[in-house]
Amino acid sequence: QVQLVESGGGLVQAGGSLRLSCAASGRTFSSYAMGWFRQAPGKEREFVAAISWSGINTYYADSVKGRFAISRDNRKNTVYLQMNSLKPEDTAVYSCAAYLTSTYSRGSSPTYWGQGTQVTVSS
Repeated sequence: QVQLVESGGGLVQAGGSLRLSCAASGRTFSSYAMGWFRQAPGKEREFVAAISWSGINTYYADSVKGRFAISRDNRKNTVYLQMNSLKPEDTAVYSCAAYLTSTYSRGSSPTYWGQGTQVTVSS
């Protein structure tokens, strides 16, 4: 089992920044690829970003590319999502997720999920 706890969400004005954190416990965190997803009200959950076990390879949805950055610190069992130039359409509940693979494959589904943290961007 892997337990994931997100933090860092909140209310920010458009153009602002937030950094989300996801603390993992349980099985060996450093072995797994990690991802961030988001779900806006009335919409389906969508992929935001993913990172390989080593942190070398990162992947982003087109909608956040160039504005968001995913990173990880395996010594702290934590994955981060730095969000810059936020837009009102970024408003959603953001959840981190763990894959039972060391690398990310487009379209693959995570195995473990956190509860999520709310991000609200005002215009």
